[in-house]
Amino acid sequence: MKKQFTHIDAAGNPRMVDVSEKQITRRVAKAEAVVILDKEILAQIKSNELITKKGPVFQTAIIAGVMAAKKTHELIPFCHPLALEDCQVRIEVVKTKVVITAEATITGKTGVEMEALTAASVAALTVYDMCKALSHTIVIEKVNLMSKTGGKQDFIRKK
Repeated sequence: MKKQFTHIDAAGNPRMVDVSEKQITRRVAKAEAVVILDKEILAQIKSNELITKKGPVFQTAIIAGVMAAKKTHELIPFCHPLALEDCQVRIEVVKTKVVITAEATITGKTGVEMEALTAASVAALTVYDMCKALSHTIVIEKVNLMSKTGGKQDFIRKK
């Protein structure tokens, strides 16, 4: 059986997915974004020398990520408005890479993949925004869904 897009009706028009018949389950999604920074910028961040007018870089990115997750339905068409039960954004430096992990949780009828992806993406964009005055060689390398549980099918990205 050929898979169909869920947000397109039989006539080819966009539509919101009807979740009224879905089961309520605990749903957790984890996303990851990777930002590559110059070694000099990372050194300043690690030593707390880089405190911008907006605040400390990583702490501000964490706040931005959580705020974005809560507004996902306002940013992406047809995303259901969700009352997130938990959203955690963590930032770790691995060599010259900033690894941002966002995890969103809800007990409901629809998944939280888009909320986790939005949190990771906006946190990465915030790191970029706050560091761009020092370098334009910053790269947001990737944003991936790493896992999701609950609903019809679980998913875990193989590394």
